[in-house]
Amino acid sequence: MTALHEPLVPPMNSTNERESFSERLQQALKNAHYSPDSPTRLAREFNIRFEGRPITVHAARKWLVGEAIPTQEKLRMIAQWLGVPADWLRFGGSENAPANGETADASARFESADVKLIADLQRLDEHHKQLAREFIRMLVRMNHQPK
Repeated sequence: MTALHEPLVPPMNSTNERESFSERLQQALKNAHYSPDSPTRLAREFNIRFEGRPITVHAARKWLVGEAIPTQEKLRMIAQWLGVPADWLRFGGSENAPANGETADASARFESADVKLIADLQRLDEHHKQLAREFIRMLVRMNHQPK
């Protein structure tokens, strides 16, 4: 069969692509127990975790309503935060879709308070970092002792 006779598959419309991304982002937010209706919260949670230039609430809103798709770097961070495959978040595909309430790697997700704690720890001088590490290890040991 020649190229002229092969069936044509229309390319995905960029509007549909953005809308589909938005739906997957909203589903991933719901599964991770975040509101898919708050661009302010999305921007805040994203900026806590992302080491690059922070996003605006307007940018987060555009992701949520299907007007824009984040860059690959930002998309990978969102996927890691929400515990979903980055490929699924960007392109979809039922074989990679997380089941309702499930995540690809729940241990990769941190609550914002945990991220803030780590950021605070990094601001300490070396002596106080060591004290904090020892204190946390002591608490973990105490927590795992038989009662």
